[in-house]
Amino acid sequence: MKIVLYLFAVTLLTLSACEEFLEKKPDIKLVVPKTLDDADLLLNNYNSLNMYYPVFGEIGTDDYYLTEDRWEGIGNYDQRMAYIWADEPYRDAMQWQRPYKVVYIANQVLDILKSVDRNDGRYNRIYGGAHFYRAFAFHQLAEIYSPAYTSLTAAQELGIPLRLSPDMDQKSVRPSLKDTYEQIIWDLKVAISSLPGQESIKGRPHKAAAYGALARVYLDMADFDLAYLYADSCLQLNPTLLDFNKLSLDAEYPFTRFNVEVLFPALATIGYPMGATTALMDTLLYDSYSNNDLRKRAFFKLNVDPLDSYYFKGSYDQSNTLFFGITTSEIYLIKAEAAARIGNIAEAKLSLNELLKSRWDRDVVYIPVNESNSEQLLRTILHERRKELVFRGRRWSDLKRLNLDQRFQLTLTRIVGDRTYTLAPNDLRYAYRIPDMVVELSEVKQNKR
Repeated sequence: MKIVLYLFAVTLLTLSACEEFLEKKPDIKLVVPKTLDDADLLLNNYNSLNMYYPVFGEIGTDDYYLTEDRWEGIGNYDQRMAYIWADEPYRDAMQWQRPYKVVYIANQVLDILKSVDRNDGRYNRIYGGAHFYRAFAFHQLAEIYSPAYTSLTAAQELGIPLRLSPDMDQKSVRPSLKDTYEQIIWDLKVAISSLPGQESIKGRPHKAAAYGALARVYLDMADFDLAYLYADSCLQLNPTLLDFNKLSLDAEYPFTRFNVEVLFPALATIGYPMGATTALMDTLLYDSYSNNDLRKRAFFKLNVDPLDSYYFKGSYDQSNTLFFGITTSEIYLIKAEAAARIGNIAEAKLSLNELLKSRWDRDVVYIPVNESNSEQLLRTILHERRKELVFRGRRWSDLKRLNLDQRFQLTLTRIVGDRTYTLAPNDLRYAYRIPDMVVELSEVKQNKR
């Protein structure tokens, strides 16, 4: 057990130390990071802290489909099985380990900060950043490996291991889902109180990002009052939206990296089923965009084969890597949904229309959404949320939370050749199996089946 943990620690240390830090101190085995400069450099490692978040959830969504040939052509066995929600042992431990690498670095930074000068002007920024990264990684893991959050059962359901120290000998245990979310919330509140209003280094979090992250968490928890509050606080600091009329809509990748909507950039691990040459976008989803909705051209492109099918090209990373970060567009939708649910219909419509008109062809008059029926307005907001956040790492958690409400339940279906696979609402498979290697080595509890 200790040998395995040691090897894992060595791997984390080797991978997580930022390039500049390694260049200055090439013999990492002889050096223990201990200064504020060291802590700051550890948080500057974009490749370790902002990339490789788990993609299994997005693989399981209903926004796309695969032909039998395309499904069989996926070389990654676990991702092929995730597409059909197969309930069998998973071997891809990186989906689990990479977010915990972020947690490890954040804990390493917080450990360093215990013995440095707190009066240094950089201290709060670094302290808040470490708490933000830890919370973001915990939340990503909880959305994949734990069931949907409901206050009625959260104290009994399993959350994810909350590693709060860089000590590799600390035994991993699974607290309740309630405790998991309380830790995420606590970390993000610390981040809000500590982070600066502006951040000059691309990729590092700032106060608006922390407000947005907390709004996302409270939406998952169905605490709509607080989701509204924190979404509003986020948008007061940064309300900027892209004007899609100014984009090169027909470009292969219309969205520049770190564009004005990006509050916090985070990228997924490679999702082979969702690749441009593999995934075929759901036809009903594609057809639901008006021809005057510029998202239709910005997000999708016509395939050569098969005819009348489309692939996704709308990553906010200006690449084929899926973007799972936080944007102002998502926060407008959180604010709109939360407002509709708490009865603030005027604010819900205002937030939704602010977003939609920025996506509308300027040569055609935009007709605002003016629905007065609260349930119909909510359904409109949820549909626009799906259209706006396609392949952005939100659909899986949305399916989970919406399945708790009979009005919005969906049974998902996959057809591969002559076989049909289904995923019923609230199925236990909505919490993916933890990789068996992790269960065997750490002795954490596997998800219920």
